[in-house]
Amino acid sequence: MSLILEYLEKHPKEAKRLIGITATQFHELCSHAEILSQEKCAQVESNKIRINRKGAGCKPKLSLKEQVLLTLVYLSQLHTFQYLGIQFEVSESTAHNIFHKWVKILGELLPATLLEQFKKKESDYELIIEILTQYELIVDSTEQQIERPSDYQEQKKFYSGKKKAHTRKNQFIVLPEGKDIVDIKVGDPGPKSDINQFRERQKEFSQSQKFRGDKAYVGAEQMSTPQKKPKNSELTEQQKEENKKSAQQRIYVEHMMRLVKIFRIAKERFRLRPESYNKVILIVCGLVRLRIGALVLPSLSLRVNEMDKISI
Repeated sequence: MSLILEYLEKHPKEAKRLIGITATQFHELCSHAEILSQEKCAQVESNKIRINRKGAGCKPKLSLKEQVLLTLVYLSQLHTFQYLGIQFEVSESTAHNIFHKWVKILGELLPATLLEQFKKKESDYELIIEILTQYELIVDSTEQQIERPSDYQEQKKFYSGKKKAHTRKNQFIVLPEGKDIVDIKVGDPGPKSDINQFRERQKEFSQSQKFRGDKAYVGAEQMSTPQKKPKNSELTEQQKEENKKSAQQRIYVEHMMRLVKIFRIAKERFRLRPESYNKVILIVCGLVRLRIGALVLPSLSLRVNEMDKISI
């Protein structure tokens, strides 16, 4: 057993600081990840023309829990793969391969948003869209620094004058009081305006859906925004009070973005390949939904039954 897993078993209260979710949520996630991994292996085996006998290959150096833990430690702490390899007593390349293997599996297991969770069933999706019209959804965007692209045109595309760096912009739409992530637009170029980013996602919602945002969204349809100070004038006391109340309602989207940035891979400069950006940030959002209790993983017995069907 690796030192990190041993530490986690002895100090379960430290799990949130170490991997971003509780120890109970970690063990539950591992149980579901194991079954989903077995499902995928069964599908591969059913289509494989085997030369060697089953089980004749190299045995994994880490247990399933250690592999999932390695992935979560990278997302949360953003150590290098060399350092992770030392911690888990494997090579740097093995740590890299383990991470990318489990990123794919966790991406299927952890829907990043409420809409994504119900998108597979059209009837449920339409019902959710209708239910959401009862709420005023909160919108905001955040930028994350990335490695400077090698191509000059890409450099121009992603250079943000606001951040004085090359960035990607992610837009969050959350429920009132930050109870869940409803939708997220990931990986747009940093210079892209907030309002244009919002208008692209607004098409996913009902025309009667109401939103609340900051001054960057002034002019968007169905959007409540703070009142701007008139030129050469001041806001009235009533207008200031209304802006204060608006800010108190909007603050929950800031809290949600803070939770996402607890995972340092979503906060600091993104070091992985550009094509993996969207996938990784969406997994982090799924972990945040699991952390706050908005995402309930499917019944283990249901997954076992699905796996039995595949093996048959």
